[in-house]
Amino acid sequence: MSSHHFSIEFFPPKTPEACEKLRQTRARLYPLSPEYFSVTLGAGGSTQDGTQDVALQIHQEGQRAAPHVTCIGTSRQTIREKIMEYKSLGIRHLVALRGDLPNPYGELGEFHYANELVEFVRAETGDWFYIDVAAYPEMHPEAKSPQEDLINFVRKVRAGADAAITQYFYNPDAYFRFVENVRKEGVDIPVIAGIMPITNYTSLARFSDTCGAEIPRWIRLKLESYGDDLDSLRDFGLDVVTRLCEQLLAGGAPGFHFYSLNQAGPVEALCERLRTVGYRV
Repeated sequence: MSSHHFSIEFFPPKTPEACEKLRQTRARLYPLSPEYFSVTLGAGGSTQDGTQDVALQIHQEGQRAAPHVTCIGTSRQTIREKIMEYKSLGIRHLVALRGDLPNPYGELGEFHYANELVEFVRAETGDWFYIDVAAYPEMHPEAKSPQEDLINFVRKVRAGADAAITQYFYNPDAYFRFVENVRKEGVDIPVIAGIMPITNYTSLARFSDTCGAEIPRWIRLKLESYGDDLDSLRDFGLDVVTRLCEQLLAGGAPGFHFYSLNQAGPVEALCERLRTVGYRV
């Protein structure tokens, strides 16, 4: 039984209650021994303080933290200060993103694309940081074409990325096709599959429409049919996502990055299910 890459994502909580809930979630997930825990910028993404707080807590609790850094609303100087701060704290892993514009008039800052950010981090800190970038098997929602999206991805990798984490998806063919295309471009870094557990149909549908992740029609219809029967919905969701993970591993995916939404249960259930079918995540 081979071991695969396995990491988990959190977002920064906004209230004291949410902070306490996340602390409890972390305590439950640490025994699963993921390689690292990434911390997003939260909604809007304009402030990185909450990200740093959570990353530092994870680091102090003896786990590997991978804070997100983004181009949005930042300058070379603010990014320099932030990465030097992370370096001084002993954090050695970053997820470098362009980030989502908070609104159509949002400030991009001095960096417009993730490849510029990766290049800058490398120039400032050499190989201190292990850098992940984002990948979009079903195309970035703002890309003009799949080809343009592929070119952008390759540019980020050549700027110095160590690995990529995909947007979540439910169609394994999209992932395999994407990996095949980047390999043709000479890119050989690991492309880790982003996995979103299914626990709530309404929020998943809304979020998927925003970020360009497709929920296949048969899954949508089935999820809609459960209505308020959350137990059945979650059982079905667990079956669907377990099967997706099995297909990905069988097809050679190097591992998974679980989007936890700050909940322990769905990730625990998925890992438990995968272990019972013989995969060690």
